[in-house]
Amino acid sequence: MIVYEAPKWVPQLPNRPDNIPIGDFILNPAYGRADPNKSNPPYVCGLTGKGYSVTEVASRVEFAARAIKKVLKVDDINKGGQAAGFSEWEKVVGVYSINCIDYLPLCYAVHRVNGITSPANAAYNADELAYQLRDSNARALFTSVPLLDTALQAANAEGVKIPKENIFLLPIPDVLTTEEMRRKAQGFRTFDDLVEEGKKLKEVELLSWGESYSREKVAFVSYSSGTGGLPKGVLISHFNMITNIVQVIEYSKSFRDFTKPTRVLALLPQSHIYALVVINQTEPYAGNSAVVLPKFELESFLKCIQNFKLSFLFLVPPLMIVMAKNKGILDKFDLSSVKYIMTGAAPLTEELSLEMTKLYPWIKVVQGYGMTESSTVVCFTSGIDIWHGSSGCILPGIKCRVVNAQGQDVGENEPGELLVSADNVVIGYLNNQKANDETFIVEHGHRWLRSGDETIIKKSSSGNQHLFVVDRLKELIKISGFQVAPAELEGHLLNHPKVADCAVIPVPNDKTGELPKAFVVLNPGFEASKETAAEIMKWVADHKSKHKRLGGGVEFIDAIPKSPSGKILRRLLRDKERERRKKEGAKL
Repeated sequence: MIVYEAPKWVPQLPNRPDNIPIGDFILNPAYGRADPNKSNPPYVCGLTGKGYSVTEVASRVEFAARAIKKVLKVDDINKGGQAAGFSEWEKVVGVYSINCIDYLPLCYAVHRVNGITSPANAAYNADELAYQLRDSNARALFTSVPLLDTALQAANAEGVKIPKENIFLLPIPDVLTTEEMRRKAQGFRTFDDLVEEGKKLKEVELLSWGESYSREKVAFVSYSSGTGGLPKGVLISHFNMITNIVQVIEYSKSFRDFTKPTRVLALLPQSHIYALVVINQTEPYAGNSAVVLPKFELESFLKCIQNFKLSFLFLVPPLMIVMAKNKGILDKFDLSSVKYIMTGAAPLTEELSLEMTKLYPWIKVVQGYGMTESSTVVCFTSGIDIWHGSSGCILPGIKCRVVNAQGQDVGENEPGELLVSADNVVIGYLNNQKANDETFIVEHGHRWLRSGDETIIKKSSSGNQHLFVVDRLKELIKISGFQVAPAELEGHLLNHPKVADCAVIPVPNDKTGELPKAFVVLNPGFEASKETAAEIMKWVADHKSKHKRLGGGVEFIDAIPKSPSGKILRRLLRDKERERRKKEGAKL
């Protein structure tokens, strides 16, 4: 067995508490977080500047927990609610909101009563949100004013058990709402209302978690397509997240000074595992402010960097493309405070990394690799050994293997699927034993996560082993950092009366990284015309989130290539598309 681990200069992973919730770890100095008296406010609104100190956030969490306990009708939080006839899976709270400063405090308040939170992509439509709420058995839902209509539709969907009185609003700046939105939101209680209500209620009893309890206690159910298929609930324990936070901190000490509090950009969706762990928990734990923006608009993005003197930008490749192509606009703002840009969620090309370094020489570009199933980060670039195009070195406490198609371990410079074993690898999938069996395997005395990604380990001139992501063995399409499963779109396309068979693959796109393209076999009697293609694209646009639309177009073919067992051979379609683009001189 060939095992790859962190470089020798990376500190050993220290012991971590395994009997506390993640919120205590982030906010309580007893567990190693930066001194609250010397820390910046954990979450600051990038539009208004509003924020709360560490102590104030902790108080808001406690007060909100009292009210949430009352809403969920939980009598005994230390028995999973069993005394009240509730299991832990009847204390799931869905969170469907744009970014805001109370997003994580809400999650901590739910955890405070031994509950579970399930973050949902704010780009979801009602059907997609309903699927997640139904699958996770959510009993309450927190949303924000601009998303209220969609949230209400989902809450009223068949099989969803959320009454109107259990729908709450997270406070956001008024500039993000309209008068009509605010009118519709009247009568719904807000997170602030729950905090005020909690001040009048009795304290929540202390959680009495025994040793190792947080290793198996679910904190978040985040939805991912994993190595393929429809979205699945990923069971992330408190200890999984605590571990990854410590791993990132220890590794980052090689190039970041955590003794001086700073401010970082928190623009990426808080529901996404990258933002949830790396930005909105690791940075506050280190004493820094996560400066929250609700969405990307170039001017507000640049003003935020300038006004708050942000030192670290967490981005995805499509946003870096915007920066590269709009240097004239960026030069009008003072971006001198920025020391690093970290990118993740989708691969960053060597070419773009080098271009950014050339355009903005005072900024170092680093890249990370991870997945929901590893509670985020497996490896990322250290500022002391930047290799453009690489995903950096492995974090402490993580063991990796690279195996070929026959399951044999391979050495440096040989491609194969990445396997990961560590305390940050999640518990598994919710109610999906088949996916668990396919994704998590036990070999050589360790439990391994199959990444579904083809990778190569190479040694840099400094002697450090770097991980390069070559291709995805899994069939996911990455669009602006979001995962889209071809099977989901194919299943929807097959419901169209003109579609006999279909397959969906990714095609390159400068703005989003990739876009879905559909290969379609029509039923007899229908014409393969531009009008039919437009009709099929509209069929997807009318029923799916914006990022799932067929931006790569529709191509009609005679038959979908399949294996003898009936599996779609998307690789052949990708090769076909690559050859076509090559002939046309398009980007591959």
